[in-house]
Amino acid sequence: MKFAAICLISMLTMYSCSSTQGNQSNKDTDTVVLISTNKGDIKVKLYNDTPKHKENFIKIINDGTLEGTLFHRVMKGFMLQGGDPNSKNAGPNDRLGSGSLGYRVDAEFNTKYIHKKGALAAARDNNPEKASSSCQFYIVQGKPQTDEQLNGIENNGGFKYTPEQREIYKTMGGAAFLDQGYTVFGEVVEGLEIVDKICAMETAPGDRPLEDVKMSVKVLN
Repeated sequence: MKFAAICLISMLTMYSCSSTQGNQSNKDTDTVVLISTNKGDIKVKLYNDTPKHKENFIKIINDGTLEGTLFHRVMKGFMLQGGDPNSKNAGPNDRLGSGSLGYRVDAEFNTKYIHKKGALAAARDNNPEKASSSCQFYIVQGKPQTDEQLNGIENNGGFKYTPEQREIYKTMGGAAFLDQGYTVFGEVVEGLEIVDKICAMETAPGDRPLEDVKMSVKVLN
């Protein structure tokens, strides 16, 4: 089954800590991940409100699953997707996007987190629970959304955007049609220009960049 950001063709939360909280567990601190590529570096923070995805992402980074994998699917004005373990040392004509680790991660939808530009989200196949791929993920580039588009998504999805979320979509842009269908578990904090650079690359049929974009991933804190 193909994993895709869509079934294929698949505000900032602040944490305050007083001096009396000095011995609190580090579960409330941001985890920042560095994704290094030949096109530049992208830093993402992982949300604490999506603990299963956060734990799994840290696990597959630390065990080397993502090391040397490609951003194998790139769509300008939409997103870049990677993490397929089959993309390591893949030949130029290899079809990618179906790799997995043999398990899924339970969906963790949260209306606080939208598919704005820079959103980090989990790819999935079309399983009815909308559970996430064990390893494949995507970063949104997207494009500006209109009130009319957002109204339609609200009506179809049965949820409401806040005024702040609407403003983000209308100015920064994103991929609102994925909201509450795919788990958003983090966001880019540095390197949005690298997301734009990768999304602008020339691609072959199947949306794989003609030039491989290989990643090296590590947890910074």
